[in-house]
Amino acid sequence: MHKIKIIPPRSGTSFILKKDQRLKVIDLEGEQVSDFICYNLHDKAEYLSSGRTIDYAETIYLTKGHPFYSNRSNVMFDMIEDTVGRHDFLLTPCSADMFRIIYGHTHPHQGCFGNLCNALKGYGILPDEIPTCFNIFMNVPVDGETGKVSVLPPKSKAGDFVILHARMDLIIGITACSAEMSNNYSFKPIGYQVDE
Repeated sequence: MHKIKIIPPRSGTSFILKKDQRLKVIDLEGEQVSDFICYNLHDKAEYLSSGRTIDYAETIYLTKGHPFYSNRSNVMFDMIEDTVGRHDFLLTPCSADMFRIIYGHTHPHQGCFGNLCNALKGYGILPDEIPTCFNIFMNVPVDGETGKVSVLPPKSKAGDFVILHARMDLIIGITACSAEMSNNYSFKPIGYQVDE
């Protein structure tokens, strides 16, 4: 693996991950979510699909051993290591609108959605082309009777990680999440490494 790169708190980045490369996403300090999205490098109309992935896995709790599918039902990557075992693939990236509606902020942060928009625009990806992200380390239990979702502090501790194995050439967008509830009301960096 290359040297660890750092995504500062409440920011995001983008890069290319080639087929068969591995991406390690690291919670450097603990209890920090990272929103993750990817697109087919050669056809950006193909993107990571929450619905297809959950449908084929038959679970909302995706972890080591699960393939992650595109909107065209192609495997984009596999999760091959996971030291936490709890992530979210239900909730959309936090945004200025979310901060206004849920938190009542009058001057809201642009959130992960805004950070992803900025990070991905160089690849020609428009805001309306950013779907539900895979929220690495996010802890969103669902009540079995009512269906109510809760956002609880992540179960990840400092040094916890996931490793994703690319099954096609990908454009990656990734953040250090900006939402208070998602990160136990503290904003921290996210680390990542790409292998050769």
